[in-house]
Amino acid sequence: MNSLPLIAWLVAGICFIFSLGGLSRHETSRRGNWLGIIGMVLAVLAAFAFRGAQTEVVGEKEVQILGIAGYSLLLIALVGGSVVGAMLAKRVEMTAMPQLVAILHSFVGLAAVLVGLSNYLQLDLSHGGAELTIHLIEIGLGVLIGGLTFTGSVVAWGKLEGRFDSKPLLLPARHFILGGLVALSLLLVLSLTSVTATWLGMLILILLTALSFAIGALLVLAIGGADMPVVVSMLNSYSGWAAAATGFMLKNDLLILTGALVGSSGAILSYIMCHAMNRSFVSVILGGFGGESAAPAGGSGGGGEPKTYHTTSASETVDWLLNSGSVVIVPGYGMAVAQAQHPIREICELLKKQGVETRFAIHPVAGRLPGHMNVLLAEANVPYDIVLEMEEINHDFPATGTVLIIGANDIVNPGAQDDPSSPIYGMPVLEVWKAEHVVVLKRSMATGYSGVDNPLFYKDNTAMLFGDAKASVDGLLQELRNRVG
Repeated sequence: MNSLPLIAWLVAGICFIFSLGGLSRHETSRRGNWLGIIGMVLAVLAAFAFRGAQTEVVGEKEVQILGIAGYSLLLIALVGGSVVGAMLAKRVEMTAMPQLVAILHSFVGLAAVLVGLSNYLQLDLSHGGAELTIHLIEIGLGVLIGGLTFTGSVVAWGKLEGRFDSKPLLLPARHFILGGLVALSLLLVLSLTSVTATWLGMLILILLTALSFAIGALLVLAIGGADMPVVVSMLNSYSGWAAAATGFMLKNDLLILTGALVGSSGAILSYIMCHAMNRSFVSVILGGFGGESAAPAGGSGGGGEPKTYHTTSASETVDWLLNSGSVVIVPGYGMAVAQAQHPIREICELLKKQGVETRFAIHPVAGRLPGHMNVLLAEANVPYDIVLEMEEINHDFPATGTVLIIGANDIVNPGAQDDPSSPIYGMPVLEVWKAEHVVVLKRSMATGYSGVDNPLFYKDNTAMLFGDAKASVDGLLQELRNRVG
């Protein structure tokens, strides 16, 4: 009776694995998304069938665990969630995608907490044994991981949305506070195994939930805005482990598999991004980056002496673009905010018709979400073969005529290589300053989201094109149309 749902779970698990594999490449990402959708549909249908097929003895009768009322509630939840999800997906802008991902992670964490509390209430604590002990530890860890994922994701959403200050909140002795909270939480998890009264166990779980909420909030509040891409990836990993813990609590093998896939892939991605920033995962988690004092915005150094910068116009920039044998465009979060990817694609097409080689340089932590820039360019139908990663294009900058930087800061900061006092010293960056001309599209000389000043803006071969990125790009496009017809 239960073999068909189990087979469906197996197929769904295979779909999830191949979905992750497909998402690793531009060319196969669409197929990866479809495989994930198919896997999720199979998983939901199989869960309905599996639970519906299970029975328990009530009095002298054998009844289904999931009766008509149970199915009705599940269908209401399923339809309601689907409608809300579809509305969000339809309305959300690409610029708000990091916030959406962060808040969705919070739902997974909260679900793990609620499942843990509900699961505990169903236990019969009068029968001890190793199996019960292991299950109680699963519940405790599920609540702990789910709780910190929930509040951590909410705080990450707040920082990305601008509701909270992007600078890190550095409390005195914060490491000792966090260490104490984690130690106390683990003690509470262990204490669950020795409690025989349900009310006392629930009290411990509620206290554990409160502590996990505090841990998650303090953990992400201490992380600066420049580390947000890693934070989103890290929370993705946490949500996976929370889902895996929920799977253990519900004895759902597919949920365990899915949670492990998400948790491990998120952890690997976080490691890759930390490596791209030349920082350890622990240093990111401990926070503090972006809270250092930077040179005042507008161009004065540590000694108070004013720095000089050059400005340019759309006409002069187009002159450089047309007279360059090679052009490299570096997109940042500013491009996402301005939704400037579509006119940028048209600029690329016009330059290509004039024989100018035009490519994009993507840094692993550009934007506020892993792969954020790649998704924006794909949305504008920019060809995959001209979108290159940092390692693929860095050696080409000395032979590049013009680099066009659209709303990026830290990923093109030469201070990462030559200024030991810079908070991003040692981080691999796009070496754009080696090109003949560098044009930076920026609203002002403000240091931006991370609060780190950029010496690139004051170099002799760099010119600032001030204004809204969309208006500046539209101006470049119009000027280019006028020139080449």
